[in-house]
Amino acid sequence: MTNDRLDATDRRILAALDEDPRMTVLALAQRTGLARGTIHARLERFRAGDALRRHSTRVTPGALGYGMAASVAVELDQHQLEAAVAGLEAIPEVIEVFAPAGQTDLLCRVVARDPDDLYRVSEEIRLCPGILRTSTSMFLRTVIPYRIAPLMDRDPGPQARGGPGGR
Repeated sequence: MTNDRLDATDRRILAALDEDPRMTVLALAQRTGLARGTIHARLERFRAGDALRRHSTRVTPGALGYGMAASVAVELDQHQLEAAVAGLEAIPEVIEVFAPAGQTDLLCRVVARDPDDLYRVSEEIRLCPGILRTSTSMFLRTVIPYRIAPLMDRDPGPQARGGPGGR
């Protein structure tokens, strides 16, 4: 499910879930004014697609003792991309990996307990198969935490409603 296929009903349900992810189907129906069957069907569609993150993303690394966060830019041997990704997946402190445009091949978001632990994590990344070079930037603090509500409040525009002419 891509963002351009979310209609107004989907957005109402997702906005309510963003406020309280533990809401039951009944509570969602009452909150949104929709039938329970509609809620249930939409939730199943969301789960089958990519509209909802996994529940484990609600746990903060700090709660687990990982108070430091950093990004690690990775340059790799393009022929060994799969091996590099497999190596990164084996490192628990690597919590996200992106493939950005530009000179960086992969951008890893990592967590660590302290500076020495960040050094260890950075070394584990550097030693993964296919990785040629890394550059680590430590995050000093979170200025704007992860958020999605402002996007849901925004008018989706004609593209999300089925193109220039709408539906």
